[in-house]
Amino acid sequence: MQSTIYLIGLNHRTAGVDIRERFALANQCSKDLWAIPITPTIRENVILSTCNRVEIVAAGQPNREQEILSAWASAKNQSVKELEPYVYTYTNAEAVEHLFRVASSLDSMVIGEPQILGQLKKAYVQASQAHTTGPILNRLLHKAFSVAKRVRTETAVASNAVSISYAAVELAKRIFGDMNKHKAMLIGAGEMAELAAKHLLHFGIQDLYVANRTFSRAQSLAESFHGHPLHFEQIQESLLHVDIIITSTGSVEPIIHAKTVAAALRLRKNRPMFFIDIAVPRDVDPDVNSLDNVYLYDIDDLKEIVEENINNRHDEAQKAQTIVNDEVVSYEQWLKSLAVQPTILDLLASHESIARAELEHTCKHLQCDEATKQSLEVMISSILHKIHHNPLMYLKDENTHIDQIERIHTIRSVFGLD
Repeated sequence: MQSTIYLIGLNHRTAGVDIRERFALANQCSKDLWAIPITPTIRENVILSTCNRVEIVAAGQPNREQEILSAWASAKNQSVKELEPYVYTYTNAEAVEHLFRVASSLDSMVIGEPQILGQLKKAYVQASQAHTTGPILNRLLHKAFSVAKRVRTETAVASNAVSISYAAVELAKRIFGDMNKHKAMLIGAGEMAELAAKHLLHFGIQDLYVANRTFSRAQSLAESFHGHPLHFEQIQESLLHVDIIITSTGSVEPIIHAKTVAAALRLRKNRPMFFIDIAVPRDVDPDVNSLDNVYLYDIDDLKEIVEENINNRHDEAQKAQTIVNDEVVSYEQWLKSLAVQPTILDLLASHESIARAELEHTCKHLQCDEATKQSLEVMISSILHKIHHNPLMYLKDENTHIDQIERIHTIRSVFGLD
């Protein structure tokens, strides 16, 4: 039976940050803790969980959408009823197209941002290590990576590429204007923080502080940008001196609370503070936004900047979509070939068996020497190749009006393969 490919997920368009936090699976994507179990009906799956989306790509028997949703909801101790309103579901060609769009950053909040491809590759590595992938998704994910490469090579959709980090820093610049008069602190030293550091320096920040739970990582990132590393415990006291705080940790609980910021504001004599929280779950307690002279933005607040970017890249995105469409057709052709593969193997094996038996019988009867036997083997192989040509072309023909299943049934019946 040909596998059905599923893509079930939610993203920044269908769910707010609070919902994405509730159903995030980033902490359940390891070989020791995998959110979506492999079953006889769902034989493969990959989990992509980022700040902007949670998507499950799976392969298995038809009509298993509810099984995937149930496993997802159960992993978060929630009900399917609570999850369903925010979820989109694609199958087969639509699922493949959506995945290719995601890999190519055509479905991102910021079109052309480079992070999503790295996140997808990481998700695939995690699934491979957890042994949840097989031939269908292995081929599909590698195809997605090659599609993304084509899009970046053949279009300008990623030229002057921006990211969530870029959008965050751009927003800070709009509020503060001349950035070289202000100090900034990054909390978290991952890829998002590193990108934010580059953009902050580009816009003129002179003093950059980096805090991270692992101090050596803070040191490494700070040194690469001539900044100042901080121990995680120094965050609170540092709020007295920095004006721009960008957070992107993997914490499951807020690390900055309203009372902490209020205390810092008093000592700062109410000089404005600007927080951009690009973490999911959020690093900054939303109550911080109620304080005077504090500006707090999360990922969902970056949409205005993102929309500008989408408009600027619209033409290139259309070119990229053409590439995606072509590659979807290519993958579908490969997938369809899997359905005929068992019949092709059975046909070749059946005739090879008959030919070998007859060759042995004939050579025994004629008492052939080795040279004669080899000549007969070459002749038989040539005959079989010519006999098989038309049946194989019939099985693989994509232009015929005859259904593939019917073609398979015809070949199996005519050649007695069952």
